[in-house]
Amino acid sequence: MDTTGLRPLTTTTGPFVSVHFDESHDTADAAKLLRLRLREIEAALTEQGADAPSVAAILRTVEAGTPPVGRAGRSVIAAHGEVVADHRLAAPPATQEVRYSDLPYFLPVITHSADAPEYLVVLVDRVGANVEVHHTDGTTREETVQGRDDEVHKARTGGVDHRDLQHRIEETVRHNLEDVAAHVTKTVERTGARLVVLAGEVQSRAELQDLLPAAVREITAETDAGGRAPGANRAELDERIHELIGTRHLAELDDLAERVRAELGRRSGRAVCGLEGVTGALAEANVATLLVGAPGDLEVLTGPEPAQLGVTESRLAALGAPAPTRHRADEALPFAAVAVGADVVVMDERIDLPDGFAALLRHSTRSPE
Repeated sequence: MDTTGLRPLTTTTGPFVSVHFDESHDTADAAKLLRLRLREIEAALTEQGADAPSVAAILRTVEAGTPPVGRAGRSVIAAHGEVVADHRLAAPPATQEVRYSDLPYFLPVITHSADAPEYLVVLVDRVGANVEVHHTDGTTREETVQGRDDEVHKARTGGVDHRDLQHRIEETVRHNLEDVAAHVTKTVERTGARLVVLAGEVQSRAELQDLLPAAVREITAETDAGGRAPGANRAELDERIHELIGTRHLAELDDLAERVRAELGRRSGRAVCGLEGVTGALAEANVATLLVGAPGDLEVLTGPEPAQLGVTESRLAALGAPAPTRHRADEALPFAAVAVGADVVVMDERIDLPDGFAALLRHSTRSPE
């Protein structure tokens, strides 16, 4: 996950209240269940000694929000009586998480970002396209690219006039699709979308695919479901989009796991694993992607700056933090990764990560021969 949106957390001082819970609204008693969950959350935070203003800010934010549609989760983080992060998740967390600690805990946000990535749906025909920009927070912005249709809809004639007309129609359609391709390309660049779904007329989809630059074609998938015409089956299209998102995420995890194995296997100096290696790379701001597995309750030492972290006091002293404090590794390492501008990915069992962590580096630590 691109962690740019989490960067404000690194400039906020703790302690933090972090809650991640099931906010599904798919039953008749959903409102009652939510009230019960909020009571559980409030009780757990009170038991942990959380400050009342921050607890109240979280409860107030959740209660004032519009209920989601169907199954969903929610992640809310507060500090000093103010909500500093609020994310609706496409699926409920596997378990409810409630923490009061010096650092924010936001791995559930990372875990479920794959369920709702930034993506585009392009409903295209020969005249133009409806472009839906789906954001990670569940909101959608609809844009329209409307081309010329004066030639496209002309009645067919015969003879030479027919050939000339067909040529003009083909040129008009190509110009329209070039405008759509340019709009889609700019939108991908602006939003960082990870998936583009093309739906609509078969010939228009194929031509549009060819007009997109290689970098956009790599994240583009076509589907026969749905279309631009009124009455097109939206439910079928949404189901297909969900399948495409899941398939692409699994493929991304496969590629990432294989890359880490390859770099570690060839000892290229472009990947590290385990707490000592990963904290060292984070302290040097040399992490491109942090991989998090299942670190459990492991702890690390940290200093006053996010990237001041390690496993020994001597290491912290060398980093200018002679009086370090202990923090959970699943809070401290992702926090440091966000601070140094690294991506964070929560991995599953497809790769065994020593101590629950590995990292792909920005540059090799191997000395040139």
